[in-house]
Amino acid sequence: MEDLAEVEYRDLDGGITSTPGFSGTGINCGIKDCKRDLALIYSENPAQLAAVFTQNQVKAAPVIIGQELRERGLAQALLINSGNANACTGQEGMENARQTVEWSAEALGIAPELVFPASTGIIGHQLPMDKLKIGIEDIVNSLQPAGGKKAARAIMTTDTYIKEISLAVEIGGKEVIIGGMAKGSGMIEPNMATMLAFLSTDLNISQPLLQEALSTAVEESFNRITVDGEQSTNDTVAILANGQAANAEITTKDDDYYRFLTVLKIVTKHLAQQIVRDGEGATKFVEIEVLRALTFADAKLVAKAIANSKLVKTALFGEDPNWGRIVAAAGYSGGQVELDRLEIAINGQQLFADGLQVAKEEELWDLLAQDEIKITVDLNLGQGRARVWTCDLSYEYVKINAEYHT
Repeated sequence: MEDLAEVEYRDLDGGITSTPGFSGTGINCGIKDCKRDLALIYSENPAQLAAVFTQNQVKAAPVIIGQELRERGLAQALLINSGNANACTGQEGMENARQTVEWSAEALGIAPELVFPASTGIIGHQLPMDKLKIGIEDIVNSLQPAGGKKAARAIMTTDTYIKEISLAVEIGGKEVIIGGMAKGSGMIEPNMATMLAFLSTDLNISQPLLQEALSTAVEESFNRITVDGEQSTNDTVAILANGQAANAEITTKDDDYYRFLTVLKIVTKHLAQQIVRDGEGATKFVEIEVLRALTFADAKLVAKAIANSKLVKTALFGEDPNWGRIVAAAGYSGGQVELDRLEIAINGQQLFADGLQVAKEEELWDLLAQDEIKITVDLNLGQGRARVWTCDLSYEYVKINAEYHT
């Protein structure tokens, strides 16, 4: 197996429609007053489909349809609306979701089972079907190869900027493109969030391996972020692989598979971190790394507990290096922690070791003044290691979520 750390790739400075064979766009269909609220991504030919969904037991109507499509493993179009989650809307909501799929399929001239739906926005409201019917007709006629940025803007809710990426890598002697877009700013964690992410590639790969690669990449990216510890009903990550790169089909976990997986992880990690950086009201991007835990599971438990601690997050906002809150969160995380072995550092400055504070008070001044913070927790118990990305919790977060419904 080649050294995957040396896999070379190019940044195309694009998004989901940078991939050959894909077009897209985003329009306003009237769900929102004036902003884009309907996105469409279309592949010239049916593509292999892989997807990962929320683990919330309460799932929105489009998530249920998406799960059905994943079982078939094929799709040709992604239809996404923002401003309305179509969650907790009963049988009418399910029928409405299926109707939008049928309208889209008819307008595109493809089978309904090739249209993958997704929604994000306010829970409990029925979709405005009269507006969507007209919007779907309009958006199909607006598709363009360079329309990915418009689509990325149309899926936003409380996001303050679009999130997209496209990379090129050589696989099997062919140039392969991976493009993507995502939305998310709040209700981020656990196991994805009120976030949507859609990816495209022209790689020729079997559906089972595409699903395995996506699941692996999601576990190491979207499942390692948290803004507020709130889990949504609509979380979806999906990828379409249309095979137009014409590489020999990847059917085994050979070097070509791992080259693809390596770059796919880069794409998903970039999008995941963009979501954290755009966390509702966030002023700081925070990486929490737990080292030498007894197991990987313990490392992840400790990292997530610290990342989700409201006391830690507000201390970060207040630029108070309160290591006591970090110690407390590690202790209640459920992972194995021994106080006399625990070491904590912030931005390389050791604060706690051997059960005591080791930093001098003057060394703590301005330690959290920068926009990017790294908290390192060394448990000194084993080989387990995990990283989680989060942000601080500010006054603005409360304001945004207090006013979101209106």
